[in-house]
Amino acid sequence: MSTVQERLRVLFCDHLAIARGKYVTLQPGQGGGARFCRGTFGVTYEKELIPAPGAMVMEGLPDMEAAYSAEDIRPGWQPFTKVAIGDLKANDGTPLPMCGRSALKRAVADWQAMGYDPMVGIELEAFAFQIEPDGSLKPYDTPAAHVYATGPFADPRGFTDALWEKATSAGFRIDSMNTEYDAPQFEFTLKYDRAVKAVDDIFLFRLLAREVAFQHGIVLTFMPKPILTVGGSGVHINFSLRDAQGHNAISGGHDASQFNVLTLGCTAGLMHHHQALAGLLAPSANSYQRLQPASLSGFWQNWAVDHRGVTVRLSAESGPGARIEHRMGDAAANPYTHTAAVLQAARLGVANAYKLQPAETGDCLENKDATHSVPGTLGGALDALEADTALTQALGEGLVANHVGIKRHEIERTAGLEGDALRDHYIRFI
Repeated sequence: MSTVQERLRVLFCDHLAIARGKYVTLQPGQGGGARFCRGTFGVTYEKELIPAPGAMVMEGLPDMEAAYSAEDIRPGWQPFTKVAIGDLKANDGTPLPMCGRSALKRAVADWQAMGYDPMVGIELEAFAFQIEPDGSLKPYDTPAAHVYATGPFADPRGFTDALWEKATSAGFRIDSMNTEYDAPQFEFTLKYDRAVKAVDDIFLFRLLAREVAFQHGIVLTFMPKPILTVGGSGVHINFSLRDAQGHNAISGGHDASQFNVLTLGCTAGLMHHHQALAGLLAPSANSYQRLQPASLSGFWQNWAVDHRGVTVRLSAESGPGARIEHRMGDAAANPYTHTAAVLQAARLGVANAYKLQPAETGDCLENKDATHSVPGTLGGALDALEADTALTQALGEGLVANHVGIKRHEIERTAGLEGDALRDHYIRFI
């Protein structure tokens, strides 16, 4: 009989979308917390410690706590290990301003105050690189991979088989796994769920996927543009709104006349805050190598029905399957902040009755109606974010200030990096 004491892996998602945590002794049936240095929110990809707003680097580097309840404890994928995601608290017990999970909970509460409960489904895309004997990385050799490929020709080392097994044994509800348009690119989708549960799942699934792949000699990266000569990887946020009777309040159809006021209002909000959203949802220098015209990436400020060339894609489905898909973001963004920002922008569109521009009629490859786009650089996107006081206040001024401070420094550190050098700055983290 094993004498190994079961442990708990307490995790949180930081400002760089990195999973940070501690192993602690599991106390069955009990909540608790793990303490961390608040200065973590002043740490960069290169492990520099800078005085970013809210990190309190120059104020003694005090503690913060990742607090969890007994209900937050869930099965893990490592031996004798369970997992819990914590809400970050300051020393006085209040929510830490930089906590993306708390920002998402506020966004959900704001929608609930309007009579709706957000439901979310997230699509992740990633490229696989194999680790060579000298430690260098090269694209995973997939002999006959093509879009929607399955089986050994698409994944000779079988890391996706191992991932499916580990994920299902840990309780993840997988919707699909397949290769994407460019090789060696994969797409992973989990089942729709209530917003916080859906993002918890995607945060943990991404960590699980990277760890399983690494055990197979693969670096699985969700960064937006790891190979400049092929397409990029995005994170698509699909959401709907459940009313008090449990029905989907988002409508579907084949043209704008078939959509209700709520759906069009959400779309108007996402259009209105398009440029500012880029500062949060595409928060790396590499993001703007993905966000380009004719790239199906959420570059243009436009929307349409069942159209992959636009940023906001409305569903042609009606009833339970109707949803709004936002296609701009990538995995350099904290998924809690990402989802919270999308939900808040949509809510502001409804609350403020923003006027909605006409639907896109072009193919977005050779022609388009849209005249406005995301800014061309991360710096420009951060400028737009800081200027958008409505979105900043809805999301949380402390969170946005910390994000902007970290990212302004990142712009300086990545200046002059190109190609593989820029890729390698991010690839082992995103």
